[in-house]
Amino acid sequence: MSTNLMGSLAALANLKQLKLDEIEEIIKDSIEGAVSKKLTSENELEVITDFKTGTIEIRFVRIVVERDMNLGEISLEEAQERNQHLELGDKITAKLSLVDFEPKMIKTIRRSILEQMKALEEDRIRGDFERQKNQIVMGKVTKSDYNGYSVDIGYAEALLPPDEQIDEEYYKPGDMIRAYVIDIRKRKTDSMIILSRTSPEFVMKLFEMEIPEISTQEIVIKKIVREPGIKTKVAVEAVDKAIDPTAACLGPKGVRIDIIRKELNDELVDIVIWDNSPEQLVANAIGPDLVERVYLADRGKFARVIVDIKNKNQAIGKKGKNVKLAAKLTDFKLDIYTESEFEDKIAEERRVTSHISDLDGVTSKLAEILKRYGYTSVQDVFEASVDELCNLEGLGKKTAQKLKESAEYF
Repeated sequence: MSTNLMGSLAALANLKQLKLDEIEEIIKDSIEGAVSKKLTSENELEVITDFKTGTIEIRFVRIVVERDMNLGEISLEEAQERNQHLELGDKITAKLSLVDFEPKMIKTIRRSILEQMKALEEDRIRGDFERQKNQIVMGKVTKSDYNGYSVDIGYAEALLPPDEQIDEEYYKPGDMIRAYVIDIRKRKTDSMIILSRTSPEFVMKLFEMEIPEISTQEIVIKKIVREPGIKTKVAVEAVDKAIDPTAACLGPKGVRIDIIRKELNDELVDIVIWDNSPEQLVANAIGPDLVERVYLADRGKFARVIVDIKNKNQAIGKKGKNVKLAAKLTDFKLDIYTESEFEDKIAEERRVTSHISDLDGVTSKLAEILKRYGYTSVQDVFEASVDELCNLEGLGKKTAQKLKESAEYF
């Protein structure tokens, strides 16, 4: 039984990537824990293991007593049958093997060994995780179910959950996959490494791997925002001003960015040049070739971006993704306008904030009539029709037409 136990534990240790000397200590601790309950410190318990021979030996001393009551004692009669010179209080050496143990004790020892091995394995996994955390790992997909993809990453089984997967990506058992280690999840019986392919940090690590100027920090990544599977914007700044960060990130003939995009399932990746000027940063985030002007609000993080009409759709992006990502990157709420739309918006705001008495041709008497019917701003008159204004008591058609014309050109 010793040989079988030692052999199976050695094989299990190899499978779990555990050290034999640590397993040896666990075996000794488990056996001592079980046997010591039947002994005292005077019995000098010692457990000797040997993986080479596959043997386990339990040594202890038995104390000579008048009448033995437990494992650590031997009766004087039995002792003197072995050696007639032994007396009460003397000690004699005894040995045990696992075959001498009761089945219940064997089960207790096995359970203790396996529990301690499991704890040791989890400690190793946590140690490996701490070394691999925030890094990209490669592994083989072993299965797929509603929990996500199970991935063998060498030192542990990992999980790529559905919410960390890029849309439209599918894998089958045996496929190799690269992902970013984001967490370790404690479960009832073990721990699980959690992977991600959607986190911005995954993109950052890919940039560090593929672009030497970033790994050497000649170019720094200031911020990354992402719509996984659709588009990512990476804001970069060159520490060495002699380096063109866009060219460096793209690589010769775009080869560097193509490698990154291929890993991201052909996700679009925009390189955005970081700028300390908010206006220029907003323009760069939208696309510097698309933007004509940027106006920042006097208060708050709001910006209006003026583009040519032919560039408006591209500036907004499919389903608004381009402007949304630009807003996340710059921390500004962004509105896209053509020149005429912007002028109309400014005129509307001017009319909204202007009192009715500011309108040309409005006397104090006329202002009182308009206010009586709820027309308090120039915008109120602008939105009203001539017929609506004519229905106000004290206003004729001619006056209504003049008011309407003044509001339109205010």
